[in-house]
Amino acid sequence: MGCMVLLIATGLHAQGFDVSPWPAGKVVPELQARDLQGQAWRLADLRGKAVLINFWASWCAPCQAEMPSLQALAHAQGPDALVVLAVNFKESAPVAQRFVQRTGLELPVLLDPQGAIARQWQVKVFPSTVLVAADGQVKAIVRGELDWTGPQATALVAPLLRAAGKKTP
Repeated sequence: MGCMVLLIATGLHAQGFDVSPWPAGKVVPELQARDLQGQAWRLADLRGKAVLINFWASWCAPCQAEMPSLQALAHAQGPDALVVLAVNFKESAPVAQRFVQRTGLELPVLLDPQGAIARQWQVKVFPSTVLVAADGQVKAIVRGELDWTGPQATALVAPLLRAAGKKTP
């Protein structure tokens, strides 16, 4: 946990990403959206699991580069420990679906066709990933591309998993 605090406290900026702590006392927006299959997702329903909310678009090269490592992390941890939600920014369902088919993406892809979810979370950089602990508390936002299977990601995700009483990556 000391690593996470150090990374967040310093606003780590390296290799195309930076980490900012979620401001103390800042309200956590609700997350309610439907995925490409029409299933409804709510952040409140995922309590007890660590959650990564990744904001991306198919036109974003860093988003495309990052997605396989997000999927690998989700598979390694399993859905009982970690849920990775891929929120597609301002694209139609057919565009998002083509990306999923072309890349073999298996993460839940939530649609944000008007950008309302991104606005609620104040996301302006793509990709951006919100780190949510099992108790529903937002811990940090990672802006930019990160290898989610690498050591920097492990330092960020491990405390979220420990808070859920799960294994670390």
